Amino acid sequence: MIEGIEVGVDREAVVVTAAHPLRVLSSAVVGGGVVEARAIVNLHVPKNYPCGDPEADLARFCHRRGIPPPYVGLLTSAWTEKAEISVEAAQGVTALAIVTVGLGNPVEAGRSPVAASRPSTINIIVVCDGDPEPAALVNAALTATEAKTLALVEAGVRSPEGGLASGTSTDAVIIAATGRGGRHRFGGPLTDLGWVVARAVRSALDVGIRRWNEDNR
Repeated sequence: MIEGIEVGVDREAVVVTAAHPLRVLSSAVVGGGVVEARAIVNLHVPKNYPCGDPEADLARFCHRRGIPPPYVGLLTSAWTEKAEISVEAAQGVTALAIVTVGLGNPVEAGRSPVAASRPSTINIIVVCDGDPEPAALVNAALTATEAKTLALVEAGVRSPEGGLASGTSTDAVIIAATGRGGRHRFGGPLTDLGWVVARAVRSALDVGIRRWNEDNR
């Protein structure tokens, strides 16, 4: 899908590995912020996971799987084997999106009250075959989030308060870049980079949301 990028999906995790270090911006529980990484892990955990030491849990998994650091790690109680993958390309830039979907705790950002979260999340991983500037990575993360919210709105997903959901209470996003090709200063919806990111995320989420709704009728 993207040269040098491999994606593994099974019941334990989604694992993205890169032949060369990726520049990564994320809200990940392990390795969050702006870092370089050779792997991205979205690890399945039980619904009653206490979240006491996610660094140690991810380290044990990566050691067992032979995944060397540096890596970036997410956690999810969604079924990782049901991850959806989509690839979009335009004007010399490619975006690969891998999403896991759990909709047991939808919220309206800014309206749903602060409360103990229930296990459920939408984790979005995007790998771009391009060379975005740091600000463009942030812009692309915003674009991916906008695409997520639109996918939820169009699917009619509602929060317990009755309004249209903007996400779940524990969503996470990762935008990674290979650093190859032309430089991208911006990553908004009307740029080449933002266009392929939004398209890939929407395509994967549309299927993932539909599947979750069918599985949880």
